[in-house]
Amino acid sequence: MAGSLLERTFNLLALLSAARSGLPLQQLADELEVPKSAVHRLLSELGRLGLTRQEPVTGHYLLTTKLLSLGFSYLAASGVVDVAQPVLDQLARESSELVRLAVVDGNTMTWVAKAQGARSGMRYDPEMGGHPTLFCTATGQAWLATLDDRQAMAIAIASGLEHAAQYGPNAPRTVAVLQRRLNKTRADGYAMVVESAAVGASAMACAIMSSASGQAIGTVSIAGPSFRLTETRMRQLSQSLVGAARELSQTSIGSDFFSPLARAATA
Repeated sequence: MAGSLLERTFNLLALLSAARSGLPLQQLADELEVPKSAVHRLLSELGRLGLTRQEPVTGHYLLTTKLLSLGFSYLAASGVVDVAQPVLDQLARESSELVRLAVVDGNTMTWVAKAQGARSGMRYDPEMGGHPTLFCTATGQAWLATLDDRQAMAIAIASGLEHAAQYGPNAPRTVAVLQRRLNKTRADGYAMVVESAAVGASAMACAIMSSASGQAIGTVSIAGPSFRLTETRMRQLSQSLVGAARELSQTSIGSDFFSPLARAATA
């Protein structure tokens, strides 16, 4: 995994971002395939900048909240929350479940905003800023269905299709099964999964299309526990979901955040 200094730094931050309790120096060096002394120098510099810290008891290295603060500042300045939040809030009230907005970023997607509609009982509420596993999530399948089959399958395979057994029991395990799922998504206008990404979780998602380029720039989704968010319930919510995606498509025209995404989709 060794590369340029910038690449090493980014990979180091990515490793720490997935380790809530931090990681020891030796493990970081092994994962990055970089000498321990070089990783220590990177951590020292990142610590000086306030981006990492060392836990005094275990000696593990952790991220600070500074990167999180920078991300939230960017989202606030971009206006994406101002544009999308009212739509997400309304859909969350109608569904009484978690509603999320994900945006396309190259060959991946990132969740950038959410609204929680569940007021009691079990809540499905993973952290923001994560990247959905594209081949087995409703969010990923809703986006992949907007692409041509060859591109969709290449992205799906890169996202971990060969490791499908690590996910829910209903995750597509072959290209043929995923192809059928995408065809159904295109026919229905939205994706729907039950225990695909994870046991006990269901979700549905609809692509947000740029009116300028005709390409998908993101998705809006509803997710919750499968005992509550059943297939019947999801079909009942489908019109509200599609309507929210259409409204976000329309509001994206004047958004400083969505406009670059639309231009990238066109390119």
